[in-house]
Amino acid sequence: MSAAATPETDTTRAEIALFEVAVGLVALHAIVDSFLAPEPGTAWNDHLLRGGATLAVLGGAGALYPRLRTGARAALAAVLGVLSLEGAALAILDARAVGARGEDWTGFVLLPVGLALCGLAATLVWRSRKPGRFRYLRRAGVVLGSLVVAYWVVMPLAFAIGATHRPRAAAEPANLGRPYKEITLTTRDGLRLGAWYVASRNGAAVISFPTRHGKLLHTRMLVRHGYGVLLLDARGYDGSEGDVNMFGWGAAADIDAAVAWLRERPEVEDARVGGIGFSVGGEVMLEAAAANAGLRAVVSEGAGERSIHESLLRGPTGWAAIPGAAVQTTALAMLSGDAPPPSLSELTPKIAPRPIFLVYAGRGGGGEELQPHYFEAAREPKTLWLIPEATHTGGLDARPDEYEQRVIGFFDSALLRKPDP
Repeated sequence: MSAAATPETDTTRAEIALFEVAVGLVALHAIVDSFLAPEPGTAWNDHLLRGGATLAVLGGAGALYPRLRTGARAALAAVLGVLSLEGAALAILDARAVGARGEDWTGFVLLPVGLALCGLAATLVWRSRKPGRFRYLRRAGVVLGSLVVAYWVVMPLAFAIGATHRPRAAAEPANLGRPYKEITLTTRDGLRLGAWYVASRNGAAVISFPTRHGKLLHTRMLVRHGYGVLLLDARGYDGSEGDVNMFGWGAAADIDAAVAWLRERPEVEDARVGGIGFSVGGEVMLEAAAANAGLRAVVSEGAGERSIHESLLRGPTGWAAIPGAAVQTTALAMLSGDAPPPSLSELTPKIAPRPIFLVYAGRGGGGEELQPHYFEAAREPKTLWLIPEATHTGGLDARPDEYEQRVIGFFDSALLRKPDP
């Protein structure tokens, strides 16, 4: 004769059933996101690693959950709940910007899923309280452990998910200082990229990266001095096909396509093509220049760290961040299907003898304080400029006159001056 069920066992069964249903709905969203509604220009088989890894992790979580102790079940529910809420927020933002599409619809479902999982986690934490003389010390340990897990695991995973699921934005018309035309570039891997082009009046042109709307003041500055400007949406951004990666992995091919297009323009004399990149765009511009001699001069503002390769440059002062950087880099590789790019310290020496100009802010972020490392590794000709009062990529706002004089002077010297015999 079987033992009668108790309220505690009924509660546990309901709890496990709730978690399993939540995992199933998150898995459904992963299937739609990876295989049934891929980004324009991509196919389902481009996302085998992303979809397979996500489903494997979810399957493992579902199988492991009933075997865990109460505190561990609470932690697992909390992590999945927070990431589900992030997925819902990304779907809502994307739908508001360009209209609901594809995976947005299953993304909306993640909102109640995330709330339910976070509520479940809170309930389990409350139920797992234990009396005793060391209860406050034990609870302090739980809080400290939770903070470590959040810093080393949850935040890096959230960054990786956000970086590979950035909501698109509509490319609205803009004032570039002169008339421009809308063009479409094709990368060597077959993606169609949205771009605007202001024709050159001085025989040289500059690529602005990574979005068309990112730095319009800089575009108008270049246009005033006669430069042609090609403003390019990186793959996965706004008007461009492909999967987004906000850390710029794989995007050097986008700049290669822009260089090839500009070199064919009759008003661009002697292939006088330069580039200016901001934040991750500055990092990608340096990577592209290291392999593409068609970029004759590069301004990189706000370049920071984009994988654990850069994080290791911090040495002992950054050791506490290494586990989180490793988790984030691994998650980015799985979600994007791209291998981590080389460190910028490995790439900058390869740009010489073409000049580079590195600009960074004293009040910036994202690792741009590492720029002295990149500058030290680079070979001449090279220039480094710290703007102490500037925020991230805010050099033109902080010192408009000096910024214009320095940047235009750099491009004039590199692109307009006749080369020595």
